Formats: sequence, structure tokens, C-alpha cells
Amino acid sequence: MTDSARLYGGSLYDLAAQEGLTDQLMEETAAVDGLFRENEDYIRLLSEPSIARTERLGLLDKAFGGQAHPYLLNFLKILCENGMMREYSGCCKEYRRRYNEANGIAEAVVTSAIALTESQKKALVKKLESTSGKKILLTERVNPGILGGLRVEFEGKQMDGTIEGRLSGLRKLVTSTSAEGAE
Repeated sequence: MTDSARLYGGSLYDLAAQEGLTDQLMEETAAVDGLFRENEDYIRLLSEPSIARTERLGLLDKAFGGQAHPYLLNFLKILCENGMMREYSGCCKEYRRRYNEANGIAEAVVTSAIALTESQKKALVKKLESTSGKKILLTERVNPGILGGLRVEFEGKQMDGTIEGRLSGLRKLVTSTSAEGAE
């Protein structure tokens, strides 16, 4: 994330917090981000300098006027005017980071060889919540290459309980023991 995205996304969050709109704008920024990801050509169109500024802003009005909160629509227009539409996703990440921080929410990503059952997900969330004291938003990824076990990325840390991770740890231990024995 760029410094500009951090600054703009943080400013949008500050405005939303001041106006009591953090929840509403959290949903709307995420929805617009999803639309932009699905329609990358639209971002290119809004960033095209050969199209008049008023026309580009009009496209935003047509697409989001009456559907998005006026603060979000104006935010999009500011990004468009400053040639920063490609920074929108980073702005959303900063907004979400600030929202999560203010609401005691932490995001965790769990990777497993097969999809977890609902009871396994609930147990993992409960364990992470008791450890951190925060509400956990869990994202699940499936990677058959890890063979078995779980890898959890949480608050900048990675807890690797996969078979692959354990074998790697054993390999390092054997290598270091072999090197010490050779001396």
C-alpha cells in the first residue's frame, strides 16, 4: 500500500468516524472495491487523461449517484480528479485496517490441505479470540500442497502446524546437528 493510499483511506475513515458512518462506509467501500476488481477496464477508463475530467466525473455520478453515500461518491471523484483511481484498493485496505483497529477486530487467514468443517472453523475462531481478546474475521484457503495440518497468519505472525512446516523444522534440526557433529 502506498503512502497516498494510506493518507486518503485514513482521511475517509476519519470523516466517517466523525459523522458516525464507519459501518455504512465500510460496507460501501468494500462493495465498490469488488466492482472495480471485477471491472478493471472501468478503472482504466476513469484514469484515461484523454477523456475530459467532467466526463469522467459524470461516469462516476451515473454509476454510483443515488447508490453510494455522497461522501464515498465525492471521495471517488477526488481520486479521479487527482489521477489516483488505481489507489482505491489501497485506500480500502487502510480504511478496513483503521475500522478493525477501532472495533477490536483482527483478521486471520487459515490455510489447510482440505476445507475445514464449520465446527473446526468455530473452534479455531474461538481459540484465536481467547488468545487475542479481539473479534476474529477468518479467511480460509485450501492448498493441497501442504499435505495436512494448518497454517494460520494472524496479526503479523505465522503459526505453522502443517506437515510441510514440521518436516522443514526437522530438516533444519538435522542439518544443524550434522554441522555441529562435523566440527
